[in-house]
Amino acid sequence: MGAGASSMMGPEGYGRGRSQTSLGDMPESCVALVLLYLDPQEICLVARLNRAFRGAASADCVWAAKLPANYRYLAALAAAADDECGCDESTEGNGRCCSSAAIKKEIYARLCRPTPFHGGTKEFWIEKNSGGLCLSISSKAMAITCIDDRRYWSLLPTEESRFHSVSYLQQIWWLEVVGEIDFCFPAGSYSLFFRLHLGLPRKRMGRRVSGSELIHGWDIKPTQFQLSTSDDQHSTSERYLERPGTWILYHVGDFVVSSSDELTKLKFSMMQIDCTHTKGGLCVDSVFIYPKDHQHEKERIICK
Repeated sequence: MGAGASSMMGPEGYGRGRSQTSLGDMPESCVALVLLYLDPQEICLVARLNRAFRGAASADCVWAAKLPANYRYLAALAAAADDECGCDESTEGNGRCCSSAAIKKEIYARLCRPTPFHGGTKEFWIEKNSGGLCLSISSKAMAITCIDDRRYWSLLPTEESRFHSVSYLQQIWWLEVVGEIDFCFPAGSYSLFFRLHLGLPRKRMGRRVSGSELIHGWDIKPTQFQLSTSDDQHSTSERYLERPGTWILYHVGDFVVSSSDELTKLKFSMMQIDCTHTKGGLCVDSVFIYPKDHQHEKERIICK
């Protein structure tokens, strides 16, 4: 029986019978139509099946469908960032990410890697599975009350931030953190979050510990979060900051982008301006923008 089964398999695996046909005999154009229904990681997996799937898995028509609608805008930003850092290999191949010679698979792979811009205080990348656009904005790119006064704030180096440092509030009466960004988002729905941490994250004897001795004032009055867009979308929420020792993504609001070809201007803020009490012991890391319903694997989320 083993010999009989063996005779039905060709040199590339499956399906060799009397007609001597297999998956490897399928035209690459037909295979490409099948791959359009798979996500990028699945395409890379089935590329191992045989030569036909391997060839189709690199076809421009397959990866063009996975790229964001405004991928040329994103690729140009990525190429500019690579030029600034002196990178010679901005793609898997030898072509530049934004060149006409670069194949779509290479462009997709490059855009999955974080691209810094605005002096390294902002980053964007696309999700490997869906091609959805994500952004992160460092606290260093935001206007923060008294940020230059070391009596109130300090800049702490840490491996727990994408930007390798966070703004740490020791104590203040009036807290206001304001930021904005102009960006060409692919059409779709997005959610904006502040990434915050109560307590001082640090390591002792190689283990992570959180200093909570300076945390105060956040349970007296809620912190207000706001989001507005250039096309008059607005969102406001209030919540108490909680869970010391844990990085939390505080959901500010959602917005919708209708055109992939137009710049969208976002303004966002967090405030606790009740001057009847001081507050302190807070790390402000960054703002994240994700496609709505993005699957968060590591961070704790607090929504409205």
